[in-house]
Amino acid sequence: MLELANALGPRLARLVRVLIQEAGGLSRTQLSVLATLRDGPRRVTELAESERVAQPSMTALVSRLERAGWVTRGADPSDGRVVNVAITPAGIETLDRHTAARAAALAKRLEALAPEERDALAAALPALDKLIDA
Repeated sequence: MLELANALGPRLARLVRVLIQEAGGLSRTQLSVLATLRDGPRRVTELAESERVAQPSMTALVSRLERAGWVTRGADPSDGRVVNVAITPAGIETLDRHTAARAAALAKRLEALAPEERDALAAALPALDKLIDA
């Protein structure tokens, strides 16, 4: 099992990096933060924890996203001392555009595979779902 894990993990990570790069413009962390914020506002500390980065790094990333117009910061309605980060309509549009570009890049790569290779990948999807949910 360890041999399979050592072979599969890096390949999946590399595929994700390649697709994000081909879609252009945003880092994996920027995309992940925008996707998280799509579910609702979060504190910077919550975002840092979910991305496993230091709070100052997340603060800098949020500042870049804010300058781009993709997020805003505002007081928490239930506790005015707390600052929440929220995605803007422009941020949602950017996330959607990037998601579509990433899907198109993957579709192009899938088209280059032989039908049997695509079938093998399709057959592996339930196993990948189990790995994700484990």
